[in-house]
Amino acid sequence: MLAAMLAAVIPCFRVKRHILGVLAAMPALVDRIYVVDDACPEGSGSAVEDGSRDPRVVVLRHERNRGVGGATLTGYRAALEGGATIVVRLDGDGQMDPALIPRLVRPIEEGEADYAKGNRFFELGGLAAMPRLRLLGNSILSFASKLSSGYWNVMDPTNGFTAIHADVLRQLPLDKLARGYFFESDLLFRLGTIRAVVCDVPMPARYGDEASSLSVGRVAGEFAWKHLANTGKRLFYSYYLRDFNIASIEIALGAPLVAFGAWIGVTRWMESARHGTPATSGTVMLAALPVVVGIQLVLAFLSYDLSNVPREVLHRRLAARPRGAPTGA
Repeated sequence: MLAAMLAAVIPCFRVKRHILGVLAAMPALVDRIYVVDDACPEGSGSAVEDGSRDPRVVVLRHERNRGVGGATLTGYRAALEGGATIVVRLDGDGQMDPALIPRLVRPIEEGEADYAKGNRFFELGGLAAMPRLRLLGNSILSFASKLSSGYWNVMDPTNGFTAIHADVLRQLPLDKLARGYFFESDLLFRLGTIRAVVCDVPMPARYGDEASSLSVGRVAGEFAWKHLANTGKRLFYSYYLRDFNIASIEIALGAPLVAFGAWIGVTRWMESARHGTPATSGTVMLAALPVVVGIQLVLAFLSYDLSNVPREVLHRRLAARPRGAPTGA
């Protein structure tokens, strides 16, 4: 990639203590830094204007809080308007090392990926620094995100240390993206709908004295519902609207068979327990056979889905097509 312009977006909310240190550590290859003050009660934006003399820094402000996703989108739009080629996003609390930005953007610069994200799970030695509850929550969220996005090759979906090619960012329906903590997971889902290539970049887990603003208990229900909705939309888009193949048949038959067999088994077991009579062999087979066949079909679908992870880099195809031509996504 020639003459790439690199922009960094930093959403700011209650990070006044850390933001100047983050800006001071920003590597020279970053051409523009967009600091988005998301109605921060500490006045992080004013602290940056007063304390930073870096000419690359641009402070953007929200009159009311829009959430981490809303602040990121404001920075994304400003970066696109400013002519950025690659847009990096990182937090302002010091838990993401700006020195890792060259490593993060390298897969995009070399044409190997459209979107790169940090993965704190790769380096096992560094996981000792991660709080146990957060480790468990991230593991569960990672599996849910794999189902809803189709990116079975990535972990740590809520990691906000990301980089995206501007041409790919322009293909996304930014107005439809989640504004809160679900932003990163929803972005992965949207990237999957346009079949962008996503890769993980190993990074150490760094935690300071700040408590995480992401409460597992508070967002568990919201995340579960949104992941379920995105999973349904992804399956419909990928296997029935845009394509119809053997996997479409496998999941269409497999899931109902498992549900039917389980329903028969539970209802007959309850009836047998209530009357004190054992179920006949025919009843057992009526419940077991659909479950066994259904599970085999679901496993076959999952095998196909795992092999269907996007591998053709989208921004290279976008650069090759005539301007204004449809992407086909």
